[in-house]
Amino acid sequence: MRRRLINSTLAVVLVVIAVFGLSLVIVEAQAIEKSAHESTRSEAARIVAVVEARLAAGETVSAGTLRSAAPADRYVTVSLPGQRTFALGEKPGDGYIEGRATGTDGERVVVQQSRSVVSDEVGRILVIILVLALVTVIAAAVLAVRQARRVATPLTDLAETAERLGSGDPRPRHRRYGVPELDRVADVLDASAERIARMITAERRLAADASHQLRTPLTALSMRLEEIVETADTDPETVKEEAAIALAQVERLTEVVGRLLTNSRDARSGSAVGFDLDEVVLQQVEEWRPAYRGAGRAIVHSGKPCLRAVGTPGAVATVLATLVENSLMHGDGTVALRTRVAGNQVVVEVTDEGQGVSPELGSRVFERTVSGRNSTGLGLAVARDLAEADGGRLELLQLHPPVFALFLSRDVQPPAD
Repeated sequence: MRRRLINSTLAVVLVVIAVFGLSLVIVEAQAIEKSAHESTRSEAARIVAVVEARLAAGETVSAGTLRSAAPADRYVTVSLPGQRTFALGEKPGDGYIEGRATGTDGERVVVQQSRSVVSDEVGRILVIILVLALVTVIAAAVLAVRQARRVATPLTDLAETAERLGSGDPRPRHRRYGVPELDRVADVLDASAERIARMITAERRLAADASHQLRTPLTALSMRLEEIVETADTDPETVKEEAAIALAQVERLTEVVGRLLTNSRDARSGSAVGFDLDEVVLQQVEEWRPAYRGAGRAIVHSGKPCLRAVGTPGAVATVLATLVENSLMHGDGTVALRTRVAGNQVVVEVTDEGQGVSPELGSRVFERTVSGRNSTGLGLAVARDLAEADGGRLELLQLHPPVFALFLSRDVQPPAD
């Protein structure tokens, strides 16, 4: 592309130089010749005037007396009435330019100039034009190279940017080139890169959220299946009960998957309903009791009964499961779930008897990738997102002992009969 731009620019310049240069040479040559003719005629008229003045003064007119009046580089012939014609200067060769003048008494003067003088002048003009043309071509070549580089380099850079986008590197380059059209293309590519980066980030976040949201229901389901295996031969009633709970876990797992696939605030908010908060809390207590029993710990429930909240029961269950699992992994002693009322909101507090959260972390425990116990740091962040999607909020009320609180809108309407 650079070569084509340079060649096209130089071709245009050469055509312009050829047309205007040739025209200028012709015009200048004609002007120089015309000037030479006028010069010889004016010289002849001047010499005629000198001859007339000498004759009027009674002086002798001869080659000797007129030598100072005639130019040295011209050939002059003077003809006087009744006298012999005499000449001054050296007669030119083959080509010459001639000028004539006649006096009032019949005096005639002929001035001749060699045509080589005109040719030399035309040659000098031609050399000047050729030098100017050469300088113009060199300047045009330099400008063509710069212009080609100015156009071709951004195009190459934009092609590399597009290739980087296609290869999975969505970082915008934010380069501009001073050419409106190219800058527009760069703007579009940068905007596309930012959109692709957001899409990739959203996909990675969805994958991370999925791994954490699915892990908790799968863990609870695994515990129920273990209970079924252990009691299959001895207690059929327990097997039935545990199987029913396992089916409930499967339903929760299906709900989590569906919520991840429609991962938007509006979709989740649209499914918010009034529900019995005690039912969700007691369900978590029952589901996690075997795990705590296996760890030699206890999980209990207290607080104001018969509270109703507005939200998505599955999302609330996932948030509470995350807090309970977090206490199982990082806490100590008995884990307590307590329900209470705060204004027009209901609150579920989850606390344990462990060391709690270090002051350095504080509320940063809800940030992604922030963890004080070598975990991924996504669980609490996902739980907070779920709570906010239901119109609630998840907060750390106390560092030691740790108290996490889930705030939800209170449903003041009585349940339908």
